[in-house]
Amino acid sequence: MNNKTLLSLAFIFIVALTISSCKTDKSLVSFSQPLQGDNIFLGDDVNIKLDIPEGEKIDSVIYLIDDKVVAKTSNADSVLLGTGNLSLGYRTLSAVVAQGDKRDTIITNIVLKTNHVPLALNYKVINTFPHDTSAYTQGLTYVDGKLLESTGSYGKSELKYVELNTGKTIQRTKLEPKYFGEGSVKVGDKIIVLTWQENVGLVYDASTLNLLSTFPYQSSREGWGLTFDGKKLLRSDGSNKIWTMNASTYEVESYIEVYDNLGEVQRLNELEYINGKIYANVYLTNNIVIINPVSGVVEAKIDLAALEPKGFFKDDDERQNNVLNGIAWDSKTNRLFVTGKKWPKLYEIKIDQTLAK
Repeated sequence: MNNKTLLSLAFIFIVALTISSCKTDKSLVSFSQPLQGDNIFLGDDVNIKLDIPEGEKIDSVIYLIDDKVVAKTSNADSVLLGTGNLSLGYRTLSAVVAQGDKRDTIITNIVLKTNHVPLALNYKVINTFPHDTSAYTQGLTYVDGKLLESTGSYGKSELKYVELNTGKTIQRTKLEPKYFGEGSVKVGDKIIVLTWQENVGLVYDASTLNLLSTFPYQSSREGWGLTFDGKKLLRSDGSNKIWTMNASTYEVESYIEVYDNLGEVQRLNELEYINGKIYANVYLTNNIVIINPVSGVVEAKIDLAALEPKGFFKDDDERQNNVLNGIAWDSKTNRLFVTGKKWPKLYEIKIDQTLAK
């Protein structure tokens, strides 16, 4: 037997040992239920079951949803997981399996959806006010008897205070031409303004409208809508996600995914937090959806297509883009204001629960 043959045999022996070692180290435990990507309705129980090879002894199992412990067992018995307190969307289910000194972590994913059909709410127009037709409205807030409005378009983006009754600008500042302004909100003595695709938020002094600082986005590169729930900032990015941000550091802390009975609700735009719910414009529609801020379920919808200016916009492009976008809430007198991009009017409306369909 020559040296070349010996080397070949040695190589084959090493490969065999490697394969054998991999098979020994590989976890023999897997999920038999639920299957990867299973769709589950929020509120339904999930039966979690492990596939354990015959003869294998399991000492304990720790089950987690998105890294949060939800159950512990001292054996491989199946576990019933309630989903009522979870949020919608893709959830990571993992199990840490202990076998003596050995620990294996196995992972699968489920998709939590909702079969709740949103309540279709009607409304009444209470008052009508003038609105600046040059304002490509991106953010709208009611602040101390006046409106705070942020507008978009490169070279035309502004942040301004507006007199409610006349629609006239009281005070304004222009954003740098490189910025496409988006949603805004006042928190304390500061105003936070988002930019569209510039990956940066802007912080202004609420009295002078002077730019104080900027901050980068961490988890999505686009900014759309912005509101404040009293503790945290809530930001949309054009997807079905609403991000929770620290109101002092502007760092992203969590997010929810928004679904109705038909699936993901995409293009969430301007936001307003009203009585514990998130109100959101859906871009390219004249709809407002009312969202549970914990689960992400769309609980109700309002179709405001009847408010769209008739015969005002000159071409299809203007009609498509100049849709409803702007929700402002006067918490002291419970007044709700809505408008659209370049709309000639701003409306005070009252949601009529008794006329709900």
